[in-house]
Amino acid sequence: MALKINDENAKELIASGKPVVIDFWAEWCGPCRAIAPSVDELAEEYEGKVIIGKYNVDDDADLSAEYSIRNIPTLLFFKEGKLKGNRINPSPI
Repeated sequence: MALKINDENAKELIASGKPVVIDFWAEWCGPCRAIAPSVDELAEEYEGKVIIGKYNVDDDADLSAEYSIRNIPTLLFFKEGKLKGNRINPSPI
């Protein structure tokens, strides 16, 4: 299962040195719920190698504001404490 990421633990996790994937989501978001099983499956598959977590934009706002999250779901990828590549805004199949 994906780790719960919030404003209290986000910076520490990103700075951990491990690769980090953050899924920005909300309970009311249909596409967010559609990709949730895949995010959880990846979290289990890569446990110990990659930190994969979910950040609820309704419960916390600092991290989503810092990275200008305007649409959900959005996935961000971090390596060595830095944002890598482009953000991904998946839609359900």
